[in-house]
Amino acid sequence: MQSLDLIDRKILSELMRDATVPIARLAHRVGLSQTPCWNRVQKLQAQGVIRGRVALVDEAQIGLALTAFVEIIAAAHTPEWHERFLQALTLFPQVMEVNRMAGDPDYLLRVVLPDTAAYDRFYRALTDDIPVQRMTARFVMERVHSATVYPLNVTSH
Repeated sequence: MQSLDLIDRKILSELMRDATVPIARLAHRVGLSQTPCWNRVQKLQAQGVIRGRVALVDEAQIGLALTAFVEIIAAAHTPEWHERFLQALTLFPQVMEVNRMAGDPDYLLRVVLPDTAAYDRFYRALTDDIPVQRMTARFVMERVHSATVYPLNVTSH
C-alpha cells in the first residue's frame, strides 16, 4: 500500500471527481503551484496509484441496458483450470470485472449486455469453452447507487 500524504489524497480526490481538470485549477484546489502539482500527478501515475484516466459512460445510452453479476463455481481448483478460465474470459469484452472470491462462488463477474438474449449467447459461449460446476446470474433491475470516488481522508487533523 502506498503511503499518501494529505496533498496526494487531495489530488486523487479531485482527479477521481474530474480527470479533465486543468493542472492550474488542480494545483489551486490542492494548495500547490503548477509544477509541483504536475510532478506529484506524474509520480502517482508512475507508482501505479493512478492507473488511467477514463470517461464514465452510461451503459444504457450505448445499448448495454443489462448488467449481470455472474457467480461461477470452478469445475476444478487447479492452476491449469484457473489459467484456462482467465484466458477464456479475454474473449468476452462484455466482462467488465472478474473477482476471485473467498468461499462460494469462486468467481464473481460483472457483465454488461444489451439484453437477456445476449446473456444467453454469452452463457453458452463461455460454458462451451470452459467447464464450470455452476454458473448463476443475478440481473440488476435498478442501479440505486454507484460511485467512482474512493473515500479518502482529505482533511488534516
